[in-house]
Amino acid sequence: MYIYELPKWPNFTWNKEEILSLITTISHRQGRLIGRMESLGFDLQAEANLESMTLDVLKSNEIEGEHLDRDEVRSSIARKLGLDLAGLVHSDRHVDGVVEVMLDATQHFGEALTPERLFAWHAALFPSSRSGMQKIVVGKWRNNKSDDPMQVVSGPMGKEHVHFKAPDSAVLENEMNHFLNWVNSDNEKNKLVKAAIAHLWFVTIHPFDDGNGRLARTITDMLLARADRIPQRFYSMSAQIRVERKAYYDILEKTQRGTIDITGWLTWFLECLNRALSSSENGLSKILYKAKYWDKLKDHRLNERQHKMINKLLDDFKGKLTSSKWAKICKCSQDTAGRDIKDLITKGVLKKEISGGRSTSYVLAEIG
Repeated sequence: MYIYELPKWPNFTWNKEEILSLITTISHRQGRLIGRMESLGFDLQAEANLESMTLDVLKSNEIEGEHLDRDEVRSSIARKLGLDLAGLVHSDRHVDGVVEVMLDATQHFGEALTPERLFAWHAALFPSSRSGMQKIVVGKWRNNKSDDPMQVVSGPMGKEHVHFKAPDSAVLENEMNHFLNWVNSDNEKNKLVKAAIAHLWFVTIHPFDDGNGRLARTITDMLLARADRIPQRFYSMSAQIRVERKAYYDILEKTQRGTIDITGWLTWFLECLNRALSSSENGLSKILYKAKYWDKLKDHRLNERQHKMINKLLDDFKGKLTSSKWAKICKCSQDTAGRDIKDLITKGVLKKEISGGRSTSYVLAEIG
């Protein structure tokens, strides 16, 4: 028997004492992270937001086995946020659609979640009305035949393992109305718990032909943005779920075949969120270091080329920096590149790299 077949569905219960310390830890960590980000200037805040959003889109799709181009995703997000960045590339219609869904959820987190909004998200995920080679119903609740139920399966054809069978399509409208009324009401005071319940509830109803996991994570992002009370995203739950994908599917399957007590799911979700925040703190340390580095340079007069190259070096520059590479990137002469480099060495920004190569290379000097 699946959880949605139980008499008390969806009146979930859980042990509040068991998750209280987790909620306290996470709330403190969220506040500290957001405080650190808000202390940065607008440009670095925007960069941190862009990196987290890019990661979120990429990893949510990777969980489903779909790999998007990182540069396309980053460029699409940057354009839609109005960020004027160098090196943006063209993004195709599918990438733009995936990005639009995430941005609508997080930038407009306070708006009601309605069937029409979900239908628009679903249509944006599948602009060709196909999932791989298969034609699917887009922008509507699924309508499966009774002899061909919606199932989550794995394994080779003919030896499939059924992990979950979704509710019959005949009950979807009532199920989704109940779910959306709950999402849009103020019935669950703790917003972290609400995000966890919404994720489980939505993916259990499984209202669409495809994309249910991605939309469950999108709803989670929307509710986490409500919890943070800001549209900027400085951490990625989807990235952490991607790392823990097997455990994610295991706890979902166990919960969907369990009782109405979802303490186990809430504990796993909150622990995963806590690890996502920890990973974000480590990942964003590069941006914080960048802010500290530029603060050190605030009294130095730098030209546009030097500004550009310092930023590139702070952003994980690929390979070794030589004067010829500087000249090529900045579209200047070798002599100009040499003067720029010498000036930065004098100012203590660059130093010669100790290596046995034929060409002299340079790296950023450490800040004090």
